[in-house]
Amino acid sequence: MARKTKAKSKAITKAEPSGSGTTLTHIDAKGDARMVDVSAKPATERTAVAEGRVLMSKATLALIETGQAKKGDVLATARIAGIMAAKRTSELIPLCHPLALTKVTIDIATDRKLPGCIVRASVKVTGPTGVEMEALTAVSVACLTIYDMIKAVERGVRIEGIHLVEKIGGKSGHYRTGE
Repeated sequence: MARKTKAKSKAITKAEPSGSGTTLTHIDAKGDARMVDVSAKPATERTAVAEGRVLMSKATLALIETGQAKKGDVLATARIAGIMAAKRTSELIPLCHPLALTKVTIDIATDRKLPGCIVRASVKVTGPTGVEMEALTAVSVACLTIYDMIKAVERGVRIEGIHLVEKIGGKSGHYRTGE
């Protein structure tokens, strides 16, 4: 069940199950898939943050950290791939609207305790619909790119925990995952 709290005078929803409604917006009354009509919605500033992890051996992580991966700079390549993916989300996810994104940031931190990489994407737009799918797509493709760059060394790399961390703006307000 969702809990509502106040932060900076805006509602923040922390939830296990989440969502702002009880109906699926991409399904019409007949049960057919549809693209939601957002033409009557006001353009507002919206931000979404997503995160995921790429788990690997300590030896493979050391190759990334020292720049010794044979395909080149793993983290720089993954950042660019994540940005490109965010910009092309509507081409990959059938019912997403094409959006004029105003900012995409991909942060990748190596973590020797995992061992692996933590990938975080932040996406911003001023428009009538949110950018959660763009942030999730950016993280997914950045994680896949890390895998692609190191798969010759270690095929058992795992991609885990891709999820929405936070969304700001729009009718449903501020959401932050229960961390």
